[in-house]
Amino acid sequence: MTPPTRDELEARLHYPLGDQLPGPGCAIDVAPGIRWLRMGLPFELNHINLWLVRDEVEGRQGWTIVDCGISNDDTRERWKNVFASALDGLPVLRVLVTHMHPDHIGLCQWLCDHWSAPLYISATDYNLARINSQSTLGFGGEPAARFFATHGLTDDQAQAQVRNRKSYYPAMVPSVPDTYVRLLDGMTLQLGQNEWTCIAGYGHAPEHMALYCPATGVLISGDMVLPRISTNVSVFHMEPLSDPLSLFLSSLKRYEALPEDTLVLPSHGKPFKGLHERLQQLNDHHQERLDELTEACRHSPHHAADALDILFKRDLDLHQTTFAMGESLAHLHRLWYSGLVDRVQGEDGVYRFSAVA
Repeated sequence: MTPPTRDELEARLHYPLGDQLPGPGCAIDVAPGIRWLRMGLPFELNHINLWLVRDEVEGRQGWTIVDCGISNDDTRERWKNVFASALDGLPVLRVLVTHMHPDHIGLCQWLCDHWSAPLYISATDYNLARINSQSTLGFGGEPAARFFATHGLTDDQAQAQVRNRKSYYPAMVPSVPDTYVRLLDGMTLQLGQNEWTCIAGYGHAPEHMALYCPATGVLISGDMVLPRISTNVSVFHMEPLSDPLSLFLSSLKRYEALPEDTLVLPSHGKPFKGLHERLQQLNDHHQERLDELTEACRHSPHHAADALDILFKRDLDLHQTTFAMGESLAHLHRLWYSGLVDRVQGEDGVYRFSAVA
């Protein structure tokens, strides 16, 4: 049977706002007390959704910002437009970041300073953001190049590009505040009149925090549940023996208890309903990729670069290749830790995976 296309899968979801999108520096009301913003990104994934949640702190009326965009002039200018047009004359009281990836945390220092507002984030992501913002390597440089070489990315041009990809993270996240408020799994956060529950997720980021409000049936899902694309789940050189796909799939189970008619506010794509359907789609997607990899490894040993053509049916640029290599490894490691494949390092220093007989 031919698997459904991405368009066919997406048609099973419901988009309450249709094709409506917020314009630059503008906001759209998506639920009582919640507004949707959209900022640009310099990647193929060219946008991030950000959220304003009506709040009250110690009698002061205002807003909590959820996620920030990257640190650049364009994002700052769009935020200034938001300040002038979308806050109803009220201040920002808190800045909450779902996780430490640049498009989510990049501009948090500027926003926190501008409003004298505290940062809320998990401890794991806060500390890794601080480390990476002060590093000249981040997700590139010599360590990343050596790591990818041991997994088959040995092409001279690709190696040179990865090696020269320095300051990737600090370019978009130049700094983070010196202090923060720690978010914990299961923690209840009072935002205005409503209580929100923190739901930790693993595999995509070190300790991602989604937010669910039972009173309104709204889930701010961050990058954990996206409506059209699958969340990137990668092995990186900083944690070379990790099993992030197992962590990610286990994390998805945490959302199964939420109502099917939950309004999901994702970081990429449009607000949607059909949470349970989408969770099943994501599980099916990864199982299909795992089955394809197992079959390929049954015929011949594969390294992560070999697996790119199996997992990705399109040309990839450097930015995409870096994350695709990480995702390829995540799938191979899931099979390896499940005992379905063996891993052997050859005389050339490259790790290859073969199906267990």
